[in-house]
Amino acid sequence: MSSILFGLLLVIILICYYLFQFTMQSTILLIFAALVACTYAQVSLPPGYAQKYPQYKYSKVARHPRDTTWEHNVGRGKIFGTLGSNDDSVFGRGGYKQDIFNDHRGKLSGQAYGSRVINDYGGSSILGGKLDWSNDNARAALDVHKEIGRGSGMKLSGDGVWKLDHNTRLSAGGNLQKNFGHNRPEFGIQGKIEHDF
Repeated sequence: MSSILFGLLLVIILICYYLFQFTMQSTILLIFAALVACTYAQVSLPPGYAQKYPQYKYSKVARHPRDTTWEHNVGRGKIFGTLGSNDDSVFGRGGYKQDIFNDHRGKLSGQAYGSRVINDYGGSSILGGKLDWSNDNARAALDVHKEIGRGSGMKLSGDGVWKLDHNTRLSAGGNLQKNFGHNRPEFGIQGKIEHDF
């Protein structure tokens, strides 16, 4: 944009020079004005840029996420992985997932995964496994994980929706989270009845 603007201003200066026979001092002043205009064009920001990147007001190059995700079919399952970074860390995650069954009993899938995060404060490595079950009315999930050098834990959650009659539904759910060791488990439950009038 600025090179086009500079070219247009240069053409205007040359036309004015030949039409009006400006002196050399006037031409130098016009060239100086053209350079100031081009400099201003290079510092101007696109709309919304200052709100999205407040720390880098005058940078024209925006950083875009460069995460790489891949997935490959292996046997009855898939191997998956992600490599990426954000402002303060580099991370990688990989694993294997497979559908165990998908029939009248619902759908049960399993996953084994590992992840590694490296940042200014050190890093962390997590290994874990996950089971997900769902059918038309309910779903449940169990996740067991181990952070290398620290503790291990699990998360269990489930919820369901059942029709009591044509216009009434019962929704209920709960979750349990436990870090193994001496910590007490955290749990929560919720339920509601909905009726359409």
